Amino acid sequence: MPSALDDVLLRLDIWRGDRLATLAAEAVASGFAQMDAELPGGGWPRGALVELLPETRGLGEVAVLLPALRQCVAEDLPVALVAPPGLAHAPAWAASFPLAQLLVVEAAQDDIAWSVELLLASGGVGAVLAWLPAKISNKSLRRLQLAAEGKRSLAFMFRPPSCAQASSPAPLRLSLRGSRQGLQVDIFKRRGPPCEKTLLLQVERPLPWARVRSEPPRVTQAQRKPQLAVVMK
Repeated sequence: MPSALDDVLLRLDIWRGDRLATLAAEAVASGFAQMDAELPGGGWPRGALVELLPETRGLGEVAVLLPALRQCVAEDLPVALVAPPGLAHAPAWAASFPLAQLLVVEAAQDDIAWSVELLLASGGVGAVLAWLPAKISNKSLRRLQLAAEGKRSLAFMFRPPSCAQASSPAPLRLSLRGSRQGLQVDIFKRRGPPCEKTLLLQVERPLPWARVRSEPPRVTQAQRKPQLAVVMK
């Protein structure tokens, strides 16, 4: 017998556009109550790609994930960084959780997606943070989403802000901006009604927000000083 409409709507793989979706897997609390209130399932989804599009580096795009990463480590699951844009600062990471639980994967641009896919498919990591190349095909993104599905891993993909207008199979996409008041987060794609408000989060930062700039300061010709080249022999 065909199921009644009410029974169909109770399925976890069905969601209505006027309400937030219910996740098949347990979500991981973000550590920010106002963020969890806007995320389907009440937290970061396991087994699904989450795209983070920061306007610039260093504005707190990693710090906003730390509460969830600590929970993964508490479950004795390591955290993997794939192709980070700079050297991982060991003392900073050690302040959050044991370095033995941190994996750093160096990968060439053409190998980043492949490395992420293997990590997600293994199901052996609590979270993957990957800095994807600016030019990545939807086919590669779909492969990553398929690799994540059915797993308990968190999958955070960092992409340039210019990718906001491009389509993506990721069910959750957020843009991040820095300000003197905190980290501004816009959820522009989620399984549910549009999120029309900007979230302002107070994240952990080694530097005060007043020193966050979206662009480097401009230097006039009169301010320029000759540079000395030092040659070590």
